[in-house]
Amino acid sequence: MTKDVNYKNKKRYKTAKYPIRQPLFIVWLIWLLSKIMLLLKKHKVEKINMEGLKPPYMILSNHMSFVDFELTALGTTPHRVNNVVNIDGYYLRPWLMELIGAICTRKFTMDLHLVKSIKKVLSRGDVLCMYPEARYSPCGVESYIPDSVGMLVKRNKVSVVAVVHRGNYLHAPFWDFRHKRKVPLHTTMTKILTPEEIEKMSVEEINAVIRKALSYDDYKYQKENGIIINEKNRANGLHKILYQCPHCGTEHKMASSGAELFCTECGKRWLLGEDGSLSAVEGKTEFSHVPDWFSWEREQVRAQIERGEYRFEDDVDVYSMPRCWRFEPLGKAKLTHDPENGFVLAGHYRSEDYLIHRAPLQTNSLHVEYDFPHIKPFDCVDISTENDSFYCFPTKENVITKLGFATEIIYQSEMAKKRK
Repeated sequence: MTKDVNYKNKKRYKTAKYPIRQPLFIVWLIWLLSKIMLLLKKHKVEKINMEGLKPPYMILSNHMSFVDFELTALGTTPHRVNNVVNIDGYYLRPWLMELIGAICTRKFTMDLHLVKSIKKVLSRGDVLCMYPEARYSPCGVESYIPDSVGMLVKRNKVSVVAVVHRGNYLHAPFWDFRHKRKVPLHTTMTKILTPEEIEKMSVEEINAVIRKALSYDDYKYQKENGIIINEKNRANGLHKILYQCPHCGTEHKMASSGAELFCTECGKRWLLGEDGSLSAVEGKTEFSHVPDWFSWEREQVRAQIERGEYRFEDDVDVYSMPRCWRFEPLGKAKLTHDPENGFVLAGHYRSEDYLIHRAPLQTNSLHVEYDFPHIKPFDCVDISTENDSFYCFPTKENVITKLGFATEIIYQSEMAKKRK
């Protein structure tokens, strides 16, 4: 069913290649640059149960913002580290990413060579760092971690370290990452599994340990540590993740300005307090905790899917990334998503039609971007195949968070049917 885009014999970037072993001067250069970048930020890296741990080992980290990499580097130096990085991180700088030993992949695809590259890194006696959520946290709590992570750990049988960053989301929330807040950053590095423990455990047990270790809540962290964020525009962009009004139930009509979130359909308003809590300006406060509102939206999408009411269709503006030096403008295309077919992207480029199809079981999650920095400052989703990535900018407003929910729910539902 899939028909690739015809790029007229232009070569695509080869992701299926082994990373180099990180040179020692690069290890210390990254450490130095990280120190400089963190100079004006209050931060702490705490190691737990790490005494005597030497490479090879695997780091599994939560993911909130770019500062994650800097803090992790402080905790791993002087060990060589190879990071798994999505191809958009290579934009305009593949030579640099290759020099620092990054492992290139395309998000949420069946990348078999990635498994081989990880094995290669660990067999060389180095550290493998990956972010199993594979995206920045939308609302400061853990995202979906696929079962394949436990399988990867079982396959390699090296110690596993869980890195949990707290405060990074509050410092630069995904929905307003350009405006940094003054927040103390606290990173913990904890050895959670040893090779001997992994040998005795099932994949399901390993996944349970990983998910528990990577559980976090930045709004809870804010409350428990008395962190005050008093920026006047602290709620700007919050409507991108809180897109459905809990008062009238209308979707995609939420907006935000200054410290307030409001529904343009019914007019209800909420204030995001300096302590991170929500309160209704008038009437009942449906959700005082941002992640609770976010979870409620997820369940609304689940109910729509179970009732057979969910379907997405829109005309989108498409840019593809077969290589690292340029995003190819493919023009307008039609994007659909439903439980039966998954994602279908149908377009026309250079006098030829193309059709990109990702079945429900081919995509366990969705790469969403709020205010994408590389192409144009609007929301988009990335539909990737094993050799290409399609950044789709919807015509409809504020729909990408719901698309992300639906992708995960449909995948998990199909997996449950498959197991039965």
